[in-house]
Amino acid sequence: MATTPNPTRDDFAALLEKSLGGADQGFEGRVVKGTITAIENDLAVIDVGLKSEGRVPLREFALPGQKADINVGDSVEVYVDRIENINGEAMLSRERARREEAWDALEAQFAQSARIDGVMTGRVKGGFTVDIGGAIAFLPGSQVDLRPVRDVQPLMDIVQPFMILKMDRKRGNVVVSRRAILEESRQEARSSLIHSLSEGQIIEGSVKNITDYGAFVDLGGIDGLLHVTDISYKRINHPNEALAIGDTVKVQIVRINRETERISLGMKQLENDPWDAAVASYPVGTRLHGRVTNITEYGAFVELEAGVEGLIHVSEMSWTKKNAHPGKIVSTSQEVDVVVLEVDEEKRRISLGLKQAQDNPWQAFVAAHPVGSIIEGEIKNATEFGLFVGLDNDIDGMVHMSDIAWGSSGEEALALYKKGDTVKAVVLDVDAEKERISLGIKQVERGGPAKASAGSAGVGKNSIVTVTVLDVRDTGLEVQAGDDGVTGFIKRADLGRDRDEQRADRFQVGQKFDAMVIGFDRSKKPNFSIKAVQLAEEKQAVAQYGSSDAGASLGDILGEALKARETKK
Repeated sequence: MATTPNPTRDDFAALLEKSLGGADQGFEGRVVKGTITAIENDLAVIDVGLKSEGRVPLREFALPGQKADINVGDSVEVYVDRIENINGEAMLSRERARREEAWDALEAQFAQSARIDGVMTGRVKGGFTVDIGGAIAFLPGSQVDLRPVRDVQPLMDIVQPFMILKMDRKRGNVVVSRRAILEESRQEARSSLIHSLSEGQIIEGSVKNITDYGAFVDLGGIDGLLHVTDISYKRINHPNEALAIGDTVKVQIVRINRETERISLGMKQLENDPWDAAVASYPVGTRLHGRVTNITEYGAFVELEAGVEGLIHVSEMSWTKKNAHPGKIVSTSQEVDVVVLEVDEEKRRISLGLKQAQDNPWQAFVAAHPVGSIIEGEIKNATEFGLFVGLDNDIDGMVHMSDIAWGSSGEEALALYKKGDTVKAVVLDVDAEKERISLGIKQVERGGPAKASAGSAGVGKNSIVTVTVLDVRDTGLEVQAGDDGVTGFIKRADLGRDRDEQRADRFQVGQKFDAMVIGFDRSKKPNFSIKAVQLAEEKQAVAQYGSSDAGASLGDILGEALKARETKK
Protein backbone atom coordinates (compact mmCIF):
# COMPACT_ATOMS: atom_id res chain seq x y z
CA MET A 1 0.00 0.00 0.00
CA ALA A 2 1.42 3.27 -1.10
CA THR A 3 1.84 6.02 1.38
CA THR A 4 1.14 9.76 0.80
CA PRO A 5 4.14 11.88 1.57
CA ASN A 6 3.65 14.57 4.19
CA PRO A 7 3.35 18.12 2.64
CA THR A 8 6.15 20.51 3.43
CA ARG A 9 5.88 24.13 4.63
CA ASP A 10 6.54 25.43 1.10
CA ASP A 11 3.74 23.34 -0.27
CA PHE A 12 1.28 24.92 2.19
CA ALA A 13 2.44 28.40 1.17
CA ALA A 14 1.99 27.62 -2.51
CA LEU A 15 -1.46 26.21 -1.96
CA LEU A 16 -2.49 29.32 0.02
CA GLU A 17 -1.17 31.71 -2.66
CA LYS A 18 -2.93 29.72 -5.34
CA SER A 19 -6.16 29.86 -3.37
CA LEU A 20 -5.95 33.58 -2.72
CA GLY A 21 -4.59 34.39 -6.18
CA GLY A 22 -7.40 32.53 -7.81
CA ALA A 23 -9.91 34.54 -5.87
CA ASP A 24 -8.34 37.95 -6.58
CA GLN A 25 -7.13 37.28 -10.11
CA GLY A 26 -8.15 40.07 -12.53
CA PHE A 27 -9.59 42.50 -9.96
CA GLU A 28 -6.97 45.23 -10.19
CA GLY A 29 -7.61 47.88 -12.85
CA ARG A 30 -11.21 46.83 -13.34
CA VAL A 31 -14.64 48.24 -12.53
CA VAL A 32 -16.50 45.76 -10.31
CA LYS A 33 -19.74 45.72 -8.39
CA GLY A 34 -19.74 45.93 -4.61
CA THR A 35 -22.16 46.28 -1.70
CA ILE A 36 -22.17 49.10 0.81
CA THR A 37 -21.86 47.43 4.19
CA ALA A 38 -21.55 50.53 6.33
CA ILE A 39 -21.29 54.33 6.27
CA GLU A 40 -18.70 55.70 8.66
CA ASN A 41 -18.42 59.48 8.93
CA ASP A 42 -17.61 60.64 5.36
CA LEU A 43 -16.68 57.17 4.09
CA ALA A 44 -18.66 54.32 2.59
CA VAL A 45 -17.42 50.77 3.43
CA ILE A 46 -17.76 48.56 0.36
CA ASP A 47 -17.39 44.78 0.01
CA VAL A 48 -16.35 43.72 -3.49
CA GLY A 49 -15.64 40.05 -2.61
CA LEU A 50 -11.97 40.41 -1.73
CA LYS A 51 -10.19 39.40 1.46
CA SER A 52 -10.95 42.80 2.91
CA GLU A 53 -13.34 45.67 2.34
CA GLY A 54 -12.49 49.08 0.96
CA ARG A 55 -13.44 52.63 1.95
CA VAL A 56 -14.55 55.33 -0.53
CA PRO A 57 -15.24 59.05 0.32
CA LEU A 58 -18.95 59.91 0.11
CA ARG A 59 -18.20 62.94 -2.10
CA GLU A 60 -17.27 60.56 -4.90
CA PHE A 61 -20.89 59.39 -5.00
CA ALA A 62 -22.32 62.87 -5.67
CA LEU A 63 -22.10 65.51 -8.39
CA PRO A 64 -20.27 68.75 -7.50
CA GLY A 65 -22.29 70.85 -5.10
CA GLN A 66 -24.70 68.00 -4.26
CA LYS A 67 -24.99 65.39 -1.45
CA ALA A 68 -24.43 61.67 -1.92
CA ASP A 69 -27.67 59.68 -2.14
CA ILE A 70 -26.57 56.19 -1.02
CA ASN A 71 -27.56 53.77 1.77
CA VAL A 72 -26.25 50.60 3.41
CA GLY A 73 -27.04 47.65 1.20
CA ASP A 74 -26.90 49.59 -2.07
CA SER A 75 -25.03 47.97 -4.91
CA VAL A 76 -22.47 50.28 -6.52
CA GLU A 77 -19.72 50.05 -9.10
CA VAL A 78 -16.20 50.95 -8.06
CA TYR A 79 -12.76 50.85 -9.62
CA VAL A 80 -10.23 48.47 -7.97
CA ASP A 81 -6.99 50.37 -7.84
CA ARG A 82 -5.19 47.82 -5.63
CA ILE A 83 -6.36 44.66 -3.92
CA GLU A 84 -4.62 45.49 -0.66
CA ASN A 85 -2.75 48.46 0.76
CA ILE A 86 -0.36 48.52 3.71
CA ASN A 87 -3.33 48.44 6.08
CA GLY A 88 -4.67 45.32 4.43
CA GLU A 89 -7.68 47.13 2.90
CA ALA A 90 -8.77 47.16 -0.74
CA MET A 91 -8.12 50.49 -2.51
CA LEU A 92 -11.37 51.41 -4.28
CA SER A 93 -12.53 54.51 -6.21
CA ARG A 94 -16.02 55.45 -7.21
CA GLU A 95 -14.66 58.49 -9.09
CA ARG A 96 -12.39 56.31 -11.25
CA ALA A 97 -15.33 53.99 -11.90
CA ARG A 98 -17.48 56.92 -12.97
CA ARG A 99 -14.67 58.17 -15.18
CA GLU A 100 -14.35 54.88 -16.99
CA GLU A 101 -18.12 54.70 -17.42
CA ALA A 102 -18.09 58.28 -18.65
CA TRP A 103 -15.39 57.62 -21.25
CA ASP A 104 -17.39 54.72 -22.66
CA ALA A 105 -20.49 56.91 -22.84
CA LEU A 106 -18.50 59.86 -24.25
CA GLU A 107 -17.10 57.85 -27.10
CA ALA A 108 -20.58 56.72 -28.08
CA GLN A 109 -22.04 60.24 -27.82
CA PHE A 110 -19.11 61.81 -29.68
CA ALA A 111 -19.64 59.38 -32.54
CA GLN A 112 -23.31 60.47 -32.75
CA SER A 113 -22.54 64.23 -32.23
CA ALA A 114 -24.98 64.08 -29.32
CA ARG A 115 -25.31 66.57 -26.49
CA ILE A 116 -23.99 65.65 -23.04
CA ASP A 117 -24.73 67.06 -19.59
CA GLY A 118 -21.93 68.46 -17.51
CA VAL A 119 -21.02 70.84 -14.71
CA MET A 120 -18.49 73.69 -14.85
CA THR A 121 -16.37 73.02 -11.78
CA GLY A 122 -13.41 75.37 -11.92
CA ARG A 123 -11.31 77.90 -13.81
CA VAL A 124 -8.03 77.02 -15.51
CA LYS A 125 -5.72 78.88 -17.85
CA GLY A 126 -7.58 79.68 -21.06
CA GLY A 127 -10.93 78.32 -19.93
CA PHE A 128 -12.76 76.09 -17.44
CA THR A 129 -12.96 72.46 -16.26
CA VAL A 130 -16.21 70.58 -16.82
CA ASP A 131 -17.25 67.37 -15.07
CA ILE A 132 -19.11 65.26 -17.65
CA GLY A 133 -20.28 62.22 -15.77
CA GLY A 134 -16.93 61.66 -14.08
CA ALA A 135 -14.59 62.60 -16.93
CA ILE A 136 -12.96 66.02 -16.71
CA ALA A 137 -13.18 68.05 -19.90
CA PHE A 138 -11.73 71.41 -20.95
CA LEU A 139 -14.06 74.27 -21.92
CA PRO A 140 -12.17 77.06 -23.80
CA GLY A 141 -13.13 80.61 -22.80
CA SER A 142 -14.27 81.35 -26.37
CA GLN A 143 -16.74 78.46 -26.21
CA VAL A 144 -18.61 79.56 -23.07
CA ASP A 145 -21.17 81.83 -24.75
CA LEU A 146 -22.08 83.52 -28.02
CA ARG A 147 -20.43 86.69 -26.73
CA PRO A 148 -17.73 87.27 -24.11
CA VAL A 149 -19.07 86.72 -20.58
CA ARG A 150 -17.76 88.99 -17.84
CA ASP A 151 -19.24 87.08 -14.90
CA VAL A 152 -19.31 83.27 -15.21
CA GLN A 153 -20.27 82.60 -11.59
CA PRO A 154 -23.98 82.03 -12.44
CA LEU A 155 -22.85 79.27 -14.84
CA MET A 156 -20.77 77.37 -12.29
CA ASP A 157 -21.91 74.17 -10.49
CA ILE A 158 -25.11 73.72 -12.47
CA VAL A 159 -25.99 70.91 -14.86
CA GLN A 160 -26.16 72.15 -18.44
CA PRO A 161 -25.68 70.72 -21.94
CA PHE A 162 -22.38 70.72 -23.84
CA MET A 163 -21.13 69.54 -27.22
CA ILE A 164 -17.93 67.48 -27.55
CA LEU A 165 -15.59 69.16 -30.03
CA LYS A 166 -12.76 66.60 -29.82
CA MET A 167 -11.50 63.84 -27.52
CA ASP A 168 -8.47 61.57 -27.03
CA ARG A 169 -9.02 58.74 -24.50
CA LYS A 170 -5.41 57.64 -24.47
CA ARG A 171 -4.26 61.10 -23.40
CA GLY A 172 -7.38 61.75 -21.36
CA ASN A 173 -8.22 64.91 -23.30
CA VAL A 174 -11.76 66.11 -23.94
CA VAL A 175 -12.69 69.56 -25.33
CA VAL A 176 -16.31 70.67 -25.05
CA SER A 177 -18.38 73.69 -26.10
CA ARG A 178 -21.36 75.42 -24.54
CA ARG A 179 -21.47 77.98 -27.37
CA ALA A 180 -22.23 75.30 -29.98
CA ILE A 181 -25.38 74.38 -28.07
CA LEU A 182 -26.47 78.03 -27.88
CA GLU A 183 -25.82 78.50 -31.61
CA GLU A 184 -27.99 75.50 -32.42
CA SER A 185 -30.76 76.88 -30.24
CA ARG A 186 -30.44 80.31 -31.76
CA GLN A 187 -30.46 78.87 -35.27
CA GLU A 188 -33.64 76.97 -34.53
CA ALA A 189 -35.24 80.12 -33.16
CA ARG A 190 -34.00 82.17 -36.15
CA SER A 191 -35.39 79.69 -38.65
CA SER A 192 -38.72 79.69 -36.88
CA LEU A 193 -38.84 83.49 -36.67
CA ILE A 194 -37.69 84.20 -40.21
CA HIS A 195 -40.45 81.99 -41.61
CA SER A 196 -42.99 84.00 -39.64
CA LEU A 197 -41.86 87.30 -41.22
CA SER A 198 -42.79 88.70 -44.62
CA GLU A 199 -41.59 91.55 -46.84
CA GLY A 200 -43.50 94.77 -46.26
CA GLN A 201 -44.31 93.81 -42.68
CA ILE A 202 -43.95 96.56 -40.06
CA ILE A 203 -42.30 95.45 -36.83
CA GLU A 204 -40.65 96.92 -33.76
CA GLY A 205 -37.10 96.13 -32.78
CA SER A 206 -34.22 97.28 -30.61
CA VAL A 207 -31.03 98.84 -31.96
CA LYS A 208 -28.35 96.31 -31.09
CA ASN A 209 -25.25 97.66 -32.81
CA ILE A 210 -24.26 100.69 -34.93
CA THR A 211 -21.64 100.67 -37.70
CA ASP A 212 -20.50 103.20 -40.31
CA TYR A 213 -22.85 101.71 -42.90
CA GLY A 214 -25.97 101.14 -40.80
CA ALA A 215 -27.51 99.71 -37.64
CA PHE A 216 -28.38 96.15 -36.61
CA VAL A 217 -31.85 95.83 -35.13
CA ASP A 218 -32.86 92.87 -32.94
CA LEU A 219 -36.29 91.70 -34.07
CA GLY A 220 -36.68 89.24 -31.19
CA GLY A 221 -34.12 86.54 -31.88
CA ILE A 222 -32.88 87.55 -35.30
CA ASP A 223 -31.06 90.68 -36.44
CA GLY A 224 -31.92 92.83 -39.43
CA LEU A 225 -29.72 95.45 -41.11
CA LEU A 226 -31.03 99.01 -41.32
CA HIS A 227 -28.75 100.59 -43.94
CA VAL A 228 -27.81 104.24 -43.46
CA THR A 229 -29.56 105.16 -46.73
CA ASP A 230 -32.82 103.64 -45.45
CA ILE A 231 -32.91 105.49 -42.14
CA SER A 232 -34.33 108.73 -43.52
CA TYR A 233 -34.94 110.56 -46.79
CA LYS A 234 -32.80 113.29 -45.29
CA ARG A 235 -29.04 112.93 -45.84
CA ILE A 236 -27.41 111.15 -42.88
CA ASN A 237 -23.62 110.88 -42.85
CA HIS A 238 -23.49 108.40 -39.94
CA PRO A 239 -26.25 106.29 -38.34
CA ASN A 240 -25.46 107.66 -34.88
CA GLU A 241 -26.86 111.01 -36.03
CA ALA A 242 -30.34 109.45 -35.83
CA LEU A 243 -30.00 106.31 -33.68
CA ALA A 244 -28.47 105.11 -30.42
CA ILE A 245 -27.87 101.59 -29.09
CA GLY A 246 -30.92 100.46 -27.13
CA ASP A 247 -33.41 102.62 -29.05
CA THR A 248 -36.74 100.98 -29.85
CA VAL A 249 -37.56 101.66 -33.49
CA LYS A 250 -40.40 100.84 -35.84
CA VAL A 251 -39.13 99.44 -39.14
CA GLN A 252 -40.45 97.89 -42.31
CA ILE A 253 -39.04 94.65 -43.68
CA VAL A 254 -37.74 95.64 -47.11
CA ARG A 255 -36.19 92.34 -48.20
CA ILE A 256 -35.76 88.81 -46.82
CA ASN A 257 -33.23 86.25 -48.05
CA ARG A 258 -34.41 83.01 -46.47
CA GLU A 259 -31.38 81.06 -47.70
CA THR A 260 -28.82 83.33 -46.06
CA GLU A 261 -31.31 84.43 -43.36
CA ARG A 262 -30.50 88.07 -43.99
CA ILE A 263 -33.13 90.75 -43.46
CA SER A 264 -32.98 94.31 -44.84
CA LEU A 265 -34.95 96.93 -42.93
CA GLY A 266 -36.11 100.47 -43.63
CA MET A 267 -37.38 103.39 -41.56
CA LYS A 268 -37.82 106.01 -44.28
CA GLN A 269 -40.28 103.71 -46.05
CA LEU A 270 -42.74 104.57 -43.27
CA GLU A 271 -42.54 108.28 -44.16
CA ASN A 272 -43.99 110.24 -47.08
CA ASP A 273 -41.55 110.42 -49.99
CA PRO A 274 -40.75 114.11 -50.58
CA TRP A 275 -39.82 113.30 -54.18
CA ASP A 276 -43.48 112.64 -55.00
CA ALA A 277 -44.05 116.40 -55.25
CA ALA A 278 -40.55 117.39 -56.41
CA VAL A 279 -41.46 118.13 -60.04
CA ALA A 280 -44.34 120.39 -59.04
CA SER A 281 -42.36 122.05 -56.25
CA TYR A 282 -39.21 122.76 -58.24
CA PRO A 283 -39.97 123.87 -61.82
CA VAL A 284 -37.00 124.67 -64.06
CA GLY A 285 -35.83 128.25 -63.61
CA THR A 286 -37.01 128.56 -60.01
CA ARG A 287 -34.66 130.41 -57.69
CA LEU A 288 -34.25 128.58 -54.34
CA HIS A 289 -32.37 128.83 -51.06
CA GLY A 290 -30.62 125.74 -49.65
CA ARG A 291 -27.81 124.40 -47.49
CA VAL A 292 -24.65 122.70 -48.77
CA THR A 293 -24.56 119.17 -47.30
CA ASN A 294 -21.70 117.50 -49.14
CA ILE A 295 -18.82 118.48 -51.41
CA THR A 296 -17.22 116.18 -53.98
CA GLU A 297 -14.70 116.48 -56.80
CA TYR A 298 -17.48 116.97 -59.33
CA GLY A 299 -19.71 119.39 -57.45
CA ALA A 300 -21.70 120.13 -54.30
CA PHE A 301 -24.99 118.76 -52.95
CA VAL A 302 -27.54 121.25 -51.66
CA GLU A 303 -30.47 120.30 -49.43
CA LEU A 304 -33.62 122.04 -50.62
CA GLU A 305 -35.85 120.42 -48.02
CA ALA A 306 -35.66 117.37 -45.77
CA GLY A 307 -35.07 114.43 -48.10
CA VAL A 308 -34.61 116.43 -51.32
CA GLU A 309 -31.15 117.38 -52.53
CA GLY A 310 -29.87 118.81 -55.76
CA LEU A 311 -26.41 118.76 -57.33
CA ILE A 312 -24.50 121.84 -58.41
CA HIS A 313 -22.09 120.49 -61.01
CA VAL A 314 -18.65 122.06 -60.90
CA SER A 315 -19.31 123.63 -64.32
CA GLU A 316 -22.33 125.50 -62.90
CA MET A 317 -20.63 126.90 -59.79
CA SER A 318 -18.89 130.02 -61.04
CA TRP A 319 -18.86 132.20 -64.14
CA THR A 320 -15.12 132.73 -63.93
CA LYS A 321 -13.52 129.97 -61.79
CA LYS A 322 -13.73 127.17 -64.33
CA ASN A 323 -11.16 124.73 -62.93
CA ALA A 324 -11.45 125.46 -59.22
CA HIS A 325 -12.31 122.67 -56.77
CA PRO A 326 -15.90 123.02 -55.48
CA GLY A 327 -14.54 123.25 -51.94
CA LYS A 328 -12.84 126.54 -52.83
CA ILE A 329 -16.14 128.06 -53.93
CA VAL A 330 -18.57 126.80 -51.27
CA SER A 331 -18.24 125.12 -47.87
CA THR A 332 -20.30 122.50 -46.03
CA SER A 333 -23.35 123.92 -44.20
CA GLN A 334 -23.12 127.16 -46.18
CA GLU A 335 -26.47 128.72 -47.15
CA VAL A 336 -26.62 129.42 -50.89
CA ASP A 337 -29.03 130.67 -53.54
CA VAL A 338 -29.42 128.39 -56.56
CA VAL A 339 -31.50 128.08 -59.74
CA VAL A 340 -33.19 124.83 -60.87
CA LEU A 341 -31.71 123.77 -64.21
CA GLU A 342 -33.27 120.32 -64.66
CA VAL A 343 -35.46 117.82 -62.76
CA ASP A 344 -35.28 114.08 -63.51
CA GLU A 345 -38.12 112.52 -61.53
CA GLU A 346 -37.32 108.96 -62.64
CA LYS A 347 -33.67 109.16 -61.54
CA ARG A 348 -34.57 111.39 -58.57
CA ARG A 349 -32.07 114.05 -59.59
CA ILE A 350 -32.23 117.83 -59.54
CA SER A 351 -29.54 119.80 -61.35
CA LEU A 352 -28.86 123.20 -59.82
CA GLY A 353 -26.88 126.23 -60.88
CA LEU A 354 -25.04 128.49 -58.46
CA LYS A 355 -23.70 130.94 -61.02
CA GLN A 356 -27.17 131.37 -62.55
CA ALA A 357 -28.29 132.94 -59.27
CA GLN A 358 -25.59 135.60 -59.74
CA ASP A 359 -25.15 138.32 -62.36
CA ASN A 360 -23.51 137.18 -65.58
CA PRO A 361 -20.29 139.22 -65.60
CA TRP A 362 -20.22 139.28 -69.40
CA GLN A 363 -23.72 140.70 -69.59
CA ALA A 364 -22.85 143.16 -66.83
CA PHE A 365 -19.73 144.17 -68.74
CA VAL A 366 -21.51 144.87 -72.02
CA ALA A 367 -24.12 146.86 -70.12
CA ALA A 368 -21.40 149.00 -68.56
CA HIS A 369 -19.05 148.99 -71.55
CA PRO A 370 -20.89 148.78 -74.89
CA VAL A 371 -19.06 148.02 -78.10
CA GLY A 372 -16.87 151.01 -78.96
CA SER A 373 -16.07 151.90 -75.33
CA ILE A 374 -12.51 152.42 -74.21
CA ILE A 375 -11.43 150.39 -71.18
CA GLU A 376 -8.23 150.15 -69.18
CA GLY A 377 -6.81 146.95 -67.75
CA GLU A 378 -3.74 144.95 -66.84
CA ILE A 379 -2.28 142.33 -69.18
CA LYS A 380 -2.79 139.01 -67.37
CA ASN A 381 -1.22 136.76 -69.95
CA ALA A 382 0.49 136.90 -73.34
CA THR A 383 0.10 134.03 -75.81
CA GLU A 384 1.27 133.39 -79.34
CA PHE A 385 -2.01 134.72 -80.76
CA GLY A 386 -2.70 137.70 -78.52
CA LEU A 387 -2.96 139.35 -75.12
CA PHE A 388 -5.43 138.72 -72.30
CA VAL A 389 -6.45 141.85 -70.40
CA GLY A 390 -8.02 141.67 -66.93
CA LEU A 391 -11.44 143.37 -66.67
CA ASP A 392 -14.13 143.86 -64.02
CA ASN A 393 -15.56 140.89 -62.05
CA ASP A 394 -12.55 138.60 -62.74
CA ILE A 395 -13.18 138.31 -66.48
CA ASP A 396 -10.67 138.73 -69.28
CA GLY A 397 -10.80 140.28 -72.71
CA MET A 398 -8.55 139.24 -75.58
CA VAL A 399 -6.59 141.50 -77.90
CA HIS A 400 -5.81 139.53 -81.05
CA MET A 401 -2.28 140.10 -82.31
CA SER A 402 -3.72 141.76 -85.44
CA ASP A 403 -5.36 144.38 -83.20
CA ILE A 404 -2.29 145.31 -81.16
CA ALA A 405 -0.46 147.81 -83.43
CA TRP A 406 -0.68 149.27 -86.91
CA GLY A 407 1.99 148.33 -89.42
CA SER A 408 3.50 145.57 -87.26
CA SER A 409 3.51 141.81 -87.76
CA GLY A 410 1.99 139.59 -85.10
CA GLU A 411 5.30 138.77 -83.40
CA GLU A 412 6.47 142.37 -83.53
CA ALA A 413 3.20 143.55 -82.01
CA LEU A 414 3.30 140.96 -79.22
CA ALA A 415 6.84 142.08 -78.34
CA LEU A 416 5.57 145.60 -77.59
CA TYR A 417 3.78 144.46 -74.40
CA LYS A 418 4.43 142.12 -71.48
CA LYS A 419 2.49 140.62 -68.58
CA GLY A 420 1.64 143.24 -65.95
CA ASP A 421 1.50 146.22 -68.33
CA THR A 422 -1.56 148.45 -68.09
CA VAL A 423 -3.13 149.21 -71.47
CA LYS A 424 -6.09 151.03 -72.95
CA ALA A 425 -8.20 149.17 -75.49
CA VAL A 426 -11.39 149.50 -77.50
CA VAL A 427 -14.26 147.05 -76.96
CA LEU A 428 -14.68 145.50 -80.40
CA ASP A 429 -17.20 142.77 -79.62
CA VAL A 430 -18.87 141.01 -76.66
CA ASP A 431 -20.38 137.50 -76.93
CA ALA A 432 -21.96 136.89 -73.52
CA GLU A 433 -23.18 133.40 -74.48
CA LYS A 434 -19.70 132.22 -75.48
CA GLU A 435 -18.12 134.35 -72.73
CA ARG A 436 -15.78 136.20 -75.11
CA ILE A 437 -14.74 139.84 -75.22
CA SER A 438 -12.69 141.08 -78.16
CA LEU A 439 -10.54 144.17 -77.57
CA GLY A 440 -8.33 146.33 -79.81
CA ILE A 441 -5.36 148.44 -78.75
CA LYS A 442 -4.43 149.90 -82.12
CA GLN A 443 -7.97 151.20 -82.66
CA VAL A 444 -7.46 153.63 -79.79
CA GLU A 445 -4.75 155.36 -81.90
CA ARG A 446 -7.09 155.80 -84.92
CA GLY A 447 -9.71 158.02 -83.45
CA GLY A 448 -11.21 155.70 -80.97
CA PRO A 449 -13.91 153.14 -80.63
CA ALA A 450 -16.76 154.95 -82.35
CA LYS A 451 -15.12 154.23 -85.70
CA ALA A 452 -14.24 150.61 -84.92
CA SER A 453 -17.62 148.99 -85.43
CA ALA A 454 -18.75 147.76 -88.82
CA GLY A 455 -22.31 148.60 -87.87
CA SER A 456 -21.44 152.13 -86.76
CA ALA A 457 -19.73 152.87 -90.10
CA GLY A 458 -22.74 151.72 -92.06
CA VAL A 459 -20.76 148.96 -93.76
CA GLY A 460 -22.95 146.02 -94.78
CA LYS A 461 -22.26 142.84 -96.65
CA ASN A 462 -21.98 143.24 -100.46
CA SER A 463 -21.67 147.04 -100.10
CA ILE A 464 -18.86 148.76 -102.05
CA VAL A 465 -16.87 151.38 -100.13
CA THR A 466 -13.71 153.35 -100.64
CA VAL A 467 -10.90 152.05 -98.44
CA THR A 468 -7.48 153.34 -97.47
CA VAL A 469 -4.46 151.06 -97.10
CA LEU A 470 -3.19 151.09 -93.52
CA ASP A 471 -0.69 148.24 -93.66
CA VAL A 472 0.85 146.08 -96.41
CA ARG A 473 1.55 142.45 -95.49
CA ASP A 474 2.55 139.32 -97.36
CA THR A 475 -0.87 137.86 -96.69
CA GLY A 476 -2.82 140.92 -97.79
CA LEU A 477 -3.78 144.47 -96.85
CA GLU A 478 -5.04 146.07 -93.63
CA VAL A 479 -7.50 148.74 -94.79
CA GLN A 480 -9.91 151.29 -93.36
CA ALA A 481 -13.30 152.18 -94.79
CA GLY A 482 -13.37 155.93 -95.42
CA ASP A 483 -10.96 158.27 -93.69
CA ASP A 484 -11.75 157.24 -90.12
CA GLY A 485 -14.19 154.30 -90.39
CA VAL A 486 -14.07 150.60 -89.59
CA THR A 487 -10.90 148.63 -90.30
CA GLY A 488 -10.78 145.34 -92.13
CA PHE A 489 -8.58 143.06 -94.21
CA ILE A 490 -8.18 142.09 -97.87
CA LYS A 491 -6.63 138.67 -98.45
CA ARG A 492 -4.14 138.18 -101.31
CA ALA A 493 -6.65 136.12 -103.28
CA ASP A 494 -9.07 139.07 -103.16
CA LEU A 495 -6.60 141.71 -104.41
CA GLY A 496 -7.53 141.06 -108.06
CA ARG A 497 -9.09 138.66 -110.46
CA ASP A 498 -5.82 137.88 -112.26
CA ARG A 499 -2.79 136.29 -110.56
CA ASP A 500 -0.58 139.25 -111.44
CA GLU A 501 -2.92 141.51 -109.54
CA GLN A 502 -2.78 139.36 -106.40
CA ARG A 503 0.48 140.86 -105.15
CA ALA A 504 0.30 142.98 -102.01
CA ASP A 505 3.54 144.81 -102.81
CA ARG A 506 1.86 146.66 -105.72
CA PHE A 507 -0.06 148.71 -103.10
CA GLN A 508 1.22 151.46 -100.82
CA VAL A 509 0.13 152.73 -97.39
CA GLY A 510 -2.33 155.57 -97.89
CA GLN A 511 -3.50 154.38 -101.32
CA LYS A 512 -7.29 154.50 -101.85
CA PHE A 513 -9.55 152.30 -104.00
CA ASP A 514 -13.00 150.68 -104.01
CA ALA A 515 -13.58 147.30 -102.34
CA MET A 516 -16.65 145.16 -101.58
CA VAL A 517 -17.56 143.82 -98.13
CA ILE A 518 -17.74 140.03 -98.62
CA GLY A 519 -18.16 138.97 -94.96
CA PHE A 520 -17.08 139.43 -91.36
CA ASP A 521 -14.59 137.57 -89.16
CA ARG A 522 -15.23 136.27 -85.62
CA SER A 523 -14.66 139.76 -84.22
CA LYS A 524 -17.25 141.10 -86.71
CA LYS A 525 -14.58 143.02 -88.59
CA PRO A 526 -15.29 143.22 -92.33
CA ASN A 527 -13.38 141.31 -94.97
CA PHE A 528 -12.99 143.35 -98.19
CA SER A 529 -12.36 142.24 -101.79
CA ILE A 530 -11.16 144.09 -104.92
CA LYS A 531 -11.78 140.95 -106.95
CA ALA A 532 -15.46 140.99 -105.98
CA VAL A 533 -15.76 144.59 -107.26
CA GLN A 534 -14.21 143.61 -110.59
CA LEU A 535 -16.54 140.66 -111.01
CA ALA A 536 -19.56 142.76 -110.09
CA GLU A 537 -18.64 145.47 -112.62
CA GLU A 538 -18.06 142.86 -115.33
CA LYS A 539 -21.44 141.31 -114.67
CA GLN A 540 -23.12 144.66 -114.82
CA ALA A 541 -21.34 145.61 -118.08
CA VAL A 542 -22.33 142.38 -119.76
CA ALA A 543 -25.94 142.93 -118.76
CA GLN A 544 -25.94 146.53 -120.04
CA TYR A 545 -23.77 146.56 -123.13
CA GLY A 546 -24.19 143.18 -124.75
CA SER A 547 -23.40 139.51 -124.49
CA SER A 548 -20.35 137.72 -125.71
CA ASP A 549 -22.69 135.03 -126.98
CA ALA A 550 -24.08 137.63 -129.45
CA GLY A 551 -20.66 138.13 -131.03
CA ALA A 552 -19.28 141.00 -128.93
CA SER A 553 -15.90 140.40 -127.32
CA LEU A 554 -15.41 140.87 -123.59
CA GLY A 555 -12.93 143.67 -124.39
CA ASP A 556 -15.53 145.54 -126.45
CA ILE A 557 -18.10 145.23 -123.70
CA LEU A 558 -15.74 146.47 -120.97
CA GLY A 559 -14.55 149.24 -123.27
CA GLU A 560 -18.08 150.52 -123.65
CA ALA A 561 -18.60 150.33 -119.91
CA LEU A 562 -15.47 152.37 -119.22
CA LYS A 563 -16.52 155.01 -121.78
CA ALA A 564 -19.90 155.35 -120.10
CA ARG A 565 -18.23 155.64 -116.73
CA GLU A 566 -15.85 158.37 -117.92
CA THR A 567 -18.72 160.28 -119.54
CA LYS A 568 -20.59 160.31 -116.23
CA LYS A 569 -17.57 161.72 -114.52
